[in-house]
Amino acid sequence: MMSVRTGPHGLPRILGWGAAMAGALAILTASPALAARPSHGGGGGGGGSSSTTGNDVSYPQCGGSLPSGQAFGIVGVNDGLANTPNPCLGPSPSYPSYTESELYWAVASSTGTTSQPKAGLYVNTADPGNGVSDWPSNNDGGGTDPYGSCVPSSGNELVGVNSTACAWQYGYNKAAQDAVWLALAANATNAQGAKTTVPTSPSAYPWWLDVETANSWQSGTSGLQMNVADLQGMVAALSAAGVTKVGVYSTSYQWDQVTGGSKYTAGTALVGLPDWIPGARKLSGAVSNCQLSSFTGGGVELTQWFSRPFDSDYAC
Repeated sequence: MMSVRTGPHGLPRILGWGAAMAGALAILTASPALAARPSHGGGGGGGGSSSTTGNDVSYPQCGGSLPSGQAFGIVGVNDGLANTPNPCLGPSPSYPSYTESELYWAVASSTGTTSQPKAGLYVNTADPGNGVSDWPSNNDGGGTDPYGSCVPSSGNELVGVNSTACAWQYGYNKAAQDAVWLALAANATNAQGAKTTVPTSPSAYPWWLDVETANSWQSGTSGLQMNVADLQGMVAALSAAGVTKVGVYSTSYQWDQVTGGSKYTAGTALVGLPDWIPGARKLSGAVSNCQLSSFTGGGVELTQWFSRPFDSDYAC
């Protein structure tokens, strides 16, 4: 089972986002299994001012023209899956010049005229369970697992049991890999003599966990608990890398479906993280969505609206 390729510009658009965001944000979502790459709209239009709003980009925008003059830019670290990198995060065989780097775009072209830093990052998340090849079989990936030891499953020393301990380690490993990919992209950019130096430390950026039902998650009481452990592991790995700002991109509906909401997240490291909420069609709707209830209890810090050719974001 694999995570679906999706991201901040990949949330399903069902029933019309204006209506879907009303009330408790009880939107429907796409099936998490075998979904194709979504079509990706954007938000440069809709009445936004580049001096007060930002844009988010990722692998669908690789090789294309990017916005300019935005207040801040948020870049996807992954290629839609939690275990694959965005090929144009930094220079790569497919996009060899630093001028094609989305990370460089965010750092070099953003104005920084809002409360958000010039450049931020988001990472795809998932908890596919122990049916995947990169599921851990021990705690060798690092960190202090609050759920105990991840141990091999019976008869297979290479795959761990489907447990909260192994789910935590899986999340930790994915986020630790994201931090490495960030450093590699920044170093590769700077090695080409980029006009603007790109920070190489993960601590230089806010990080957002993209939590969507379209990705692979476990279900049932034990499954929700493992999903929570997985996300906790990601927060722990980013904190170990020096990151001081971790938030969540999701909706209250999707957050509840993936984590069980406060029923299972109470008392965990997920409580109090800031929210980045999508769903608006225009800037005015994004501004209004800043008043929505925080699904993590940490407050709504960013909202997003969809138009073309790029997704746009508003700093609350």
